[in-house]
Amino acid sequence: MQTLADVLARERRGDAPALYAEGPTTQRYDYRRFLTTAWKTGNLLHKRGVRTGATVAIVPSARAQPVLTFLGASLLGAVTRFSPPRAVEARAFVAPTDRLAEYDIAPGTATVGYGADPESPAHDYWEGGVWSENPTMPPEPAAPSDPILDDGDRQYTHADLLAGATWAVEELGLAADDTVAVGGTVSSPPVIAAGILAPLVAGASIRLDGGDEEHVAVEGGGSVDVSAGFFDRESG
Repeated sequence: MQTLADVLARERRGDAPALYAEGPTTQRYDYRRFLTTAWKTGNLLHKRGVRTGATVAIVPSARAQPVLTFLGASLLGAVTRFSPPRAVEARAFVAPTDRLAEYDIAPGTATVGYGADPESPAHDYWEGGVWSENPTMPPEPAAPSDPILDDGDRQYTHADLLAGATWAVEELGLAADDTVAVGGTVSSPPVIAAGILAPLVAGASIRLDGGDEEHVAVEGGGSVDVSAGFFDRESG
């Protein structure tokens, strides 16, 4: 697998569980619905002007919407920045609807709220917009060298994140019947690589636990350290 388009390829759809999260509502996705929703999210962003190299800012939470937005943006070769500053400058900005008012959003930025339908027509509704999109892979081709995640210190490409994911699959001995528990807001590069992409690569399932502490562990199995040195260890 060279890009996230390979991870989210049509032939990988199926009935196996892909993601589970508790919250205001319980979210359950099988691989068919999860992959299709990632494509549809990419198409929604594409219609809002997101292209290769564009920035997508996301306010994270332990919910499916920010994860799927990151994946959809990556299929376009866009660069995701989680936890943006209050002054947002991006091509698209995605946040819980009840937090949109906390941010000073630059003119021309497409704003999308998730979790509730925004009252202001200036903001799109994530759930409504994604539901109405075409269930096809977005039209922008992605390359392994495209940066897709920026944590403020460096940018990570498709190849970087998939190398980290592959390492985590091997380190955890992930198999398709495993469930990976992911703690925190699911926004740091190590958590994205080990907690989201590694299970997807292995065909395993993801459980978003939330909380304040970042962790990635197999239910009934081992864990990996997702501190700042994750990619140094992975590459070394």
